[in-house]
Amino acid sequence: MNPNLSRLHPYPFEKLARLKAGVVTPSDLSAISLGIGEPKHPSPAFVKQVIADNLDRLANYPTTKGTDELREAIAAWATRRFQLAPGSLTASDHIVPVNGTREGIFSLVQAVIDATHNATVVSPNPFYQIYEGAALLAGATPHYLACDASNGFIPDFGQVPASVWKNCQILFLCSPGNPSGAVIPRATLARVIELADEHDFLVASDECYSELYPDESQPPEGLLQTCAALGRDDYARCVVFHSLSKRSNLPGLRSGFVAGDARVLKEFLRYRTYHGSAMPVQHQLASIAAWHDEDHVRENRAAYRAKFEAVVPILREVMTVDYPDAGFYLWPQTPVDDETFARELSARQNVHVLPGRYLSRAVDDYNPGEYRVRMALVAPLEECVEAAHRIVTFVKGL
Repeated sequence: MNPNLSRLHPYPFEKLARLKAGVVTPSDLSAISLGIGEPKHPSPAFVKQVIADNLDRLANYPTTKGTDELREAIAAWATRRFQLAPGSLTASDHIVPVNGTREGIFSLVQAVIDATHNATVVSPNPFYQIYEGAALLAGATPHYLACDASNGFIPDFGQVPASVWKNCQILFLCSPGNPSGAVIPRATLARVIELADEHDFLVASDECYSELYPDESQPPEGLLQTCAALGRDDYARCVVFHSLSKRSNLPGLRSGFVAGDARVLKEFLRYRTYHGSAMPVQHQLASIAAWHDEDHVRENRAAYRAKFEAVVPILREVMTVDYPDAGFYLWPQTPVDDETFARELSARQNVHVLPGRYLSRAVDDYNPGEYRVRMALVAPLEECVEAAHRIVTFVKGL
């Protein structure tokens, strides 16, 4: 077996299941889950109809690169959304469809990492665990950058030693962040690009929450948008990941894309040809319809906005909690340690959240996720409000 398999950490939800083993929840209170970031809003009817109308395409092998029409729809969407120079992000050279960002992130790392040299993958901390697992299985060493309140939940790249950048082959960004929702500003993204040029590494920006933001007039900036503002229309050393899972409430469609540096994506596509991941044709057709429509995305944002506006004031009665810049998570501080908070909240109120330490790693005895929990406001509004009231009751009883 691959010896690197033994280096993998249990997934956060495995840890959560162990934490709650033996917990008996109140029978008179319905379960409300805020722990898993799985969208619960309805999937767009028109997308489901496209799939239903094209079930005969099950008889067709999909191509690894995807159809021209899908890549053109993605290129057109990204160009509009991120104010890119027309024609700079081409369907032929700068887009690779993937089966969701999780699969895309994992496979890109396998294609990019050169483990014949000391390879480091630099990651935010807390982080999406695929960054770490992909690095370990590729034979690289993860290096974690704390994201805490002292720097607005964004890594302080200026404090990273040159020795770390020397061996860095991939730097992961997550903006808007999981779990904090923090958005990395243009000036910081520009500095990251400078570091990538100086030390010759790839910047891989996970932007799967980019379409969930509170102010319709201020969408979060993306890495390629910063490239465009800097006149870097070749997107050198930069790739981004996007998905329909959160944007369009389609996590089961497994549809996303990687876009950016054509040189990197050419080799990534070659890897995927052997990797064997190709999006089913009917899913490609459904994805085209989703990328072309913004009305359902605005409705989606409005639904999340209503939940944040209802829930945050309730929780602030007993907790320190801020509105996120974007995304659908809350990242509040807990009055007791995060594991105790999560376990006892389940036991007493049948409300389920994720301990922050399960999303992060301790470095020099400091874990930036401790004494925080992640709450995903994915349940219906009424359930989120009910959960907030139960949390207040729980905290008052501690």
